[in-house]
Amino acid sequence: MPYFDAASAAPLHPVARQALLAALDEGWADPARLYREGRRARMLLDASRETVAEAVGCRADEVVFTSSGTRAVHTGIAGALAGRRRTGRHLIVSAVEHSSVLHSAESFEAGGGTVTTVAVDRAGAVDPSAFSDALREDTALACLQSANHEVGTVQPVAEVAGVCRAAGVPLLVDAAQSLGWVRVEGDWSLLAASAHKWGGPSGVGLLVVRKGVRFAAQGPVDERESGRAPGFENLPAIVAAAASLRAVRAEAAQEAVRLRELTERIRARVPELVADVEVVGDPRRRLPGIVTFSCLYVDGEALLHELDREGFSVSSGSSCTSSTLTPSHVLRAMGVLSEGNVRVSLPPGTAAEDVERFLGVLPAVVAGVREKLGAPAGAPAVAPAAEREELVVDSLGKRCPIPVIELAKVIGDVPVGGTVRVLSDDEAARLDIPAWCEMRGQEYVGEEPAERGTAYVVRRIG
Repeated sequence: MPYFDAASAAPLHPVARQALLAALDEGWADPARLYREGRRARMLLDASRETVAEAVGCRADEVVFTSSGTRAVHTGIAGALAGRRRTGRHLIVSAVEHSSVLHSAESFEAGGGTVTTVAVDRAGAVDPSAFSDALREDTALACLQSANHEVGTVQPVAEVAGVCRAAGVPLLVDAAQSLGWVRVEGDWSLLAASAHKWGGPSGVGLLVVRKGVRFAAQGPVDERESGRAPGFENLPAIVAAAASLRAVRAEAAQEAVRLRELTERIRARVPELVADVEVVGDPRRRLPGIVTFSCLYVDGEALLHELDREGFSVSSGSSCTSSTLTPSHVLRAMGVLSEGNVRVSLPPGTAAEDVERFLGVLPAVVAGVREKLGAPAGAPAVAPAAEREELVVDSLGKRCPIPVIELAKVIGDVPVGGTVRVLSDDEAARLDIPAWCEMRGQEYVGEEPAERGTAYVVRRIG
């Protein structure tokens, strides 16, 4: 069964498995002890730290092992903000950061800090000048991911790091998605990552704090991991994480070329095979294994279930697959279609035959989901002789993609220049109706308050 969700968690690398089993026998003792077993464990821990430092491009004593990538982010942000409290209480983040960064920002704001969120373009990338504009005299920290976890867009980290360094502001980089592929360039100050993203075991995160960065660990601390990650180290998992990072990086250059060819094929073929599809993310500055697209008139949860029945494991940022029924914050920040969203993230070793089979089953799967939802089969019909200048579509209480489907069904019932007013209380409509207009060549007039929900006004152009 092809597993196409490596951006969530990559399959355990064979080297990680071997190292984990070996370390269970050799690395069970306390590395802080001076007896023979403790010294052996300490040697394994030190060797793992050296291996990670070489892959990251930093000093070994700048590396801390945490219990997860999320913990590394939380610890890094809290410690850096506390260390620079005298400078100010201002934090900068991008609009497409991982939820761990955004949750840290929310907590900081709730505690009296201020947060500036830097917008992204339609490809999901920030403009370094926007970070420059956001910097203030009281800015304590800035955060920017190296590459986006949902759409694969690679961020201009080196440029932003230069801007921050010139202003004397440390930059924390979330490198979870990219570290298995390449070293993060630029003059960054802190870095966080997670082993399960590159084929290491879960439960191992990395936090790198460069020398000279003001950092004050928060909460109770002990003598382990420079006081920044209290508790007994999970040494077997750490050894496996370091060994697998070295292994995947040795294979990365060649595998990146192969996976990029496969994702390029998906990006090119999906719009040819399936009507009304938007491929999202930067077409060039992106990770090699991730490709994301959204399908009009499709329930994202139903689409994922049908692909699972066909043997393909994929993920989605669609609100239709979310317990909150709100679109992915990444897709929302980009202003792209969210309904029927599919993220394909190929793990190293993915066979070209599996990608071809995915492309072979996708059209029928999408068509089947659309048929069940009663989606329009083609373009809007030519308006009849008896036309109304405005139609009102009541989609209150209906979730994506129903409001867009009902809009598509009636747009042909108004004359050119006429409008359709869609009433909806689904948060996804705020994103998907404008996206539908752009894809179908209609004019999105805007939204207006309504007695219930929101009225989204669309003018027919042709």
